[in-house]
Amino acid sequence: MVTGSEAGALPGLPYEPLSQFRPNDLQDDSAFADCAGLRIGILIVAYNALSTLLPVLKRITPNVWRNVEEVVVFDDASGDATFELAVGLKTLLNVPKLRVVKHETNLGYGGNQKAGYRYFLDKGFDVVVLLHGDGQYAPELLAHLYRPIVQGAADAVFGSRMMMTYGGALKGGMPLYKYVGNRILTSLENRVLGLHLTEFHCGYRAYSLRALDRIDLSRLTDDFHFDTEIIIKLHHQRFRIVEVPIPTAYGNEICYVNGMRYARDVMRAVYRYKQTCRSTRRYPEFAEYFVHYPIKQSKYSSHASVQRLVGSNQEVLDLGCGEGGFAAELAKSGNRTVGVDAIPAPQTSSALQEFVRLDLDSGIEPLLQSLGSRRFDYVLMLDILEHLRSPEQILFQAADALRDNGRIIVSVPNVANITVRAMLLLGRFNYTERGILDRTHLRFYTHRTARRLLMQTGYEIIREQNTVMPLEIVLGLAPENILMRAFNAILAALTSLLPGLFGYQIILVARKGKPAAR
Repeated sequence: MVTGSEAGALPGLPYEPLSQFRPNDLQDDSAFADCAGLRIGILIVAYNALSTLLPVLKRITPNVWRNVEEVVVFDDASGDATFELAVGLKTLLNVPKLRVVKHETNLGYGGNQKAGYRYFLDKGFDVVVLLHGDGQYAPELLAHLYRPIVQGAADAVFGSRMMMTYGGALKGGMPLYKYVGNRILTSLENRVLGLHLTEFHCGYRAYSLRALDRIDLSRLTDDFHFDTEIIIKLHHQRFRIVEVPIPTAYGNEICYVNGMRYARDVMRAVYRYKQTCRSTRRYPEFAEYFVHYPIKQSKYSSHASVQRLVGSNQEVLDLGCGEGGFAAELAKSGNRTVGVDAIPAPQTSSALQEFVRLDLDSGIEPLLQSLGSRRFDYVLMLDILEHLRSPEQILFQAADALRDNGRIIVSVPNVANITVRAMLLLGRFNYTERGILDRTHLRFYTHRTARRLLMQTGYEIIREQNTVMPLEIVLGLAPENILMRAFNAILAALTSLLPGLFGYQIILVARKGKPAAR
């Protein structure tokens, strides 16, 4: 339910700031409150806020009331009379900019935010500020929150109780155990995510709605760690985050957060994000960041091996180029790449000399016709043959794209790898999001069957290599990590001794055979 349709007038309730905000330099927001023509909304999330909502509204400065377009209370199915109070305040005190929304069922802290952001997005607002209805955060500083966005200096602004302008969190009454937990969690999140925030866990925030519109909020949690997940998405999509100091205030408000569970959920969110970005597993809340075939940086990986095989200043045809990530790596050595894939357009198309959209399952005859007399030093088929219904067709046709001394480089997963053998021994054959048992694989290869495929399609194999199992992806360690380097060196030795057992991918380099053979 939404009440109210008026706009623009000043409210009829008095301004009653806390004593620390009575006229002084910190309280004066006249230089900050100007909306500069932008449509600004205040989202007040409320749950059982009967005793605190009115003081919160009274603490919003007159300058802010003049410059914002709406102040909307989103009551999350409170068990008390929060909704009735808000409606009564609007009517009795003549607060035309106040709107009130009540959810029939409790959506949760994150769910209530999502509903509020959707409300302002649908109405075409430019900026939204999140304010809690329990009075924990200072409404007197609303203008300080939205000002950097209005100035074009930020896409998101977070209040920080750890900055010392107002004395810091402990001086403001934050319990020591909460302070220590906050600092530990923030430090861990900064380290893992590569951020430098003073605080991750403050709920006083302002967002550019242009930024929120480009973030998928639908699958984020409805629980309290929603605030962490939205930081992760903002950072991943390279939006600008700015912090402003706010005071710490602990009063009689009821805390609905279980601290230990919250800490677990926060670290779980960070872990799920990193696992999705590493393409180890696709978690739904971060699914859009999953890359089916990420560029592998280890010196024993297929990408590093193929880079060394191609060398520099070559003409390359990359069949199944995906988003163009590998073409970007090849371009660093002066290689010129034509990419082919079924996707509409690669994200890194600038790395490609040309992109051709084509379903490889139908062959590449249209590509050959469009190329005319152009031929390539290398044709790459990296991890694509196992996805095709008829790989023989594309192998036959690829020979016509090679120069006389050209090479074809093929990589396929080794289904005889020790990990698959171990699973079969235990009676398991479970498909996964990526890897040897990728659920999109239609065919499986061993060293022998991969060689046979190339020879039967008219190629002479001149080199064979094996990659090591990508433990860095599984363990979440950087390839240059000293522990990872040691593991990879051991794996490389084992793979060299027993390629059929430890080899992860089979890389074959071949040249055209005699025309009769083809």
